Amino acid sequence: MIAPLTSTELEQERGSGRMAIAQLRGVSKDYEGVRALHNFDLTIRAGELLALLGPNGAGKTTAVKLLLGLAHPSQGLVTVFGANPIHSDARVRIGAMLQVARVPSTLRVREHIELFSSYYPRPLSVPETLALAGLSEIKERLFGELSGGQQQRVLFALAICGNPDLLFLDEPTVGLDVEARRMFWQVIRELIARGKTVLLTTHYLEEADALADRVVVINKGSVIAEGSPSEIKAHTAGKTIRCVSHLSLEMIRRIPGVVEVRSDRDALEIHTTQPECVLRELLSLDPALSGLEVTCAGLEEAFLALTKPGNQ
Repeated sequence: MIAPLTSTELEQERGSGRMAIAQLRGVSKDYEGVRALHNFDLTIRAGELLALLGPNGAGKTTAVKLLLGLAHPSQGLVTVFGANPIHSDARVRIGAMLQVARVPSTLRVREHIELFSSYYPRPLSVPETLALAGLSEIKERLFGELSGGQQQRVLFALAICGNPDLLFLDEPTVGLDVEARRMFWQVIRELIARGKTVLLTTHYLEEADALADRVVVINKGSVIAEGSPSEIKAHTAGKTIRCVSHLSLEMIRRIPGVVEVRSDRDALEIHTTQPECVLRELLSLDPALSGLEVTCAGLEEAFLALTKPGNQ
């Protein structure tokens, strides 16, 4: 059996440049004849926030389950802190906030955190956990009486209460309002500043752009792009045109240089690699076009371009 890395060994790895603390190497995973991951490689490095992005069904959840020891690969190797992720010494150094999480509704917030903290050898104090998750003022309330956003914060508290070295966050800000989401981002940045490592999955591309040191985009069970947010955005040199027009989406898609187009309330958002040509054609087809804005492409546009059918 491979022995897990100790905290001292992890620090030595950081100092020597050997930064990998979790890996999927040549991993494939099949579910009843359906291949969720194919010869998949993923490395998580100490002290980074890695955003794992992909459309629904791309294989993100499968990758996370493998790293947590909740599933086993059909082939390939999975290691966390140098060991099989089901090894107890590795597990106590991991925290996870998953969409499938369920906790008893009849326990108070404080009781949940006290219970989960007892599973770890060196947990955060309960007051610190409550403060980080923004729960201090509602610590005596029953979980079942909380709003959806408050319940999300409790699940986050349960993920961090053990003071984990590696934290998995699966769609952590679903159900949070804009202010709560920004507060959550600040806590994540604080954890990274403490030397923690985070794997984030999210459909909020703005979130990945704001937080990630590195982004891995997967589709159909394979990695299709990897790099910093700026490097990923460089995959789609181009701009976004926003306008109000009577033209149909299908008509705009046929314009040369248009990568993607979608409706956003009363306006259209068009990603293009040839903004000047597309603008001339739009104005030719619709002289009444209005509300025109042109901006540089962001991570969302890059993601859409990378995962567009026919690009793999």
